[in-house]
Amino acid sequence: MNPVDTQAETTPLDVERIRQDFPILRRKVRGKPLVYLDNAATSQKPQSVIDAISHHYSHTNANVHRGVHCLAEEATEAYEEVRRKVCRFIHADDPTSIVFTRNTTESINLVAHAWGRKFLAEDDEVVLTVMEHHSNLVPWQLLAKDTGCKLRFIDIDDDGHLRTDRLDEYITDKTKLVCMGHVSNALGTINSVRTIACAARAVGALVLVDGAQSAPHGPVNVETLDCDFYAYSPHKALGPMGIGVLWARRDLLEEMDPFLGGGEMIRNVTLERSTWAGVPHKFEAGTPSVADAVGLGAATDYLMDIGMENIRAHEKYIISYAMERLAELPFIRFFGPRDPVDRCGLVSFIDTDIHPHDLGTIVDQHGVAIRAGHHCAKPLMHRLGVVATARASFYIYNDRNDVDALIDSLLAARKVFGL
Repeated sequence: MNPVDTQAETTPLDVERIRQDFPILRRKVRGKPLVYLDNAATSQKPQSVIDAISHHYSHTNANVHRGVHCLAEEATEAYEEVRRKVCRFIHADDPTSIVFTRNTTESINLVAHAWGRKFLAEDDEVVLTVMEHHSNLVPWQLLAKDTGCKLRFIDIDDDGHLRTDRLDEYITDKTKLVCMGHVSNALGTINSVRTIACAARAVGALVLVDGAQSAPHGPVNVETLDCDFYAYSPHKALGPMGIGVLWARRDLLEEMDPFLGGGEMIRNVTLERSTWAGVPHKFEAGTPSVADAVGLGAATDYLMDIGMENIRAHEKYIISYAMERLAELPFIRFFGPRDPVDRCGLVSFIDTDIHPHDLGTIVDQHGVAIRAGHHCAKPLMHRLGVVATARASFYIYNDRNDVDALIDSLLAARKVFGL
């Protein structure tokens, strides 16, 4: 994802037309029109994705890779075509380097188990950041406990940027792997992956990128990022829950041991031993979520038709307006970069007089859905000196009216508390 260079004053998207593709946006919540601002948790789904899943179950439902009958062949081709689409979506060069998982969390755990347990030893170091989602923290803590490897953490500055000016303090000749979120789910910060990858390359370390908050929101090119592993969750990118993506360099996948054992991932099995199927099937044990993969394919088509550059420009437009409106409220303190160019389409904030959970409950009474809590980033909350924040996260179907509705609901919350 490459930030756009200047603040957007207009959006390239016809948001009103896009909204018509999302049936859930026509419903009311608490008697009010739904204003959905929790896209960093999961996105809503267009009718084309819902229809693709329904069509699969109605017309081509079968297990993949194993059957020679018509339905099995059609389901297999549909499933593998999605792998090719995802490959193009992230600008990878080999569809067999795409492994389907359940979500970003499972993708990272796969790397921690299949690569980490094989190649990391006592006194090796894994470098993370203080802003990581728990899914890119806990697997490495478990790995450190099992292998004796050490964890180190890149700090942030007061504006929520990683301290790339101090990389030589964090990344050393003991570093074997650097793991980082492309975009912070709690701050919205777009991190300088290439800068950190360059430092990692200088000491021979690999780079894993958690792309859960970047793949849905702008162009991603895994080659340009210069990473070795990239994971994302399609349910945050208009797709269904239940399927995840891991891209890895093929040579690494070839070296790694299987994550799960069972059907599909084997080449041959005897009572005494087994041999493994080739990449990527070596990592896809058991019956896959074929319908969810089909939904992922439809979601990818939808995003590509809009254009990821246009999506990024729209989010810069909407987040600029959101931060401008929030800045008008003296009781609001928000976190992360002040320049919209440096952040994705989300903003975390607190009302200095109202707990975020109370705030989230009250704005919900006005039909506004935001997230309140630690956002699976408790160490970051500790670093910021807060227990929780409220988070409004935007996507392609949000416009300025949604921001205005958020502001009105925040003002209404003040009245509830007599402030």
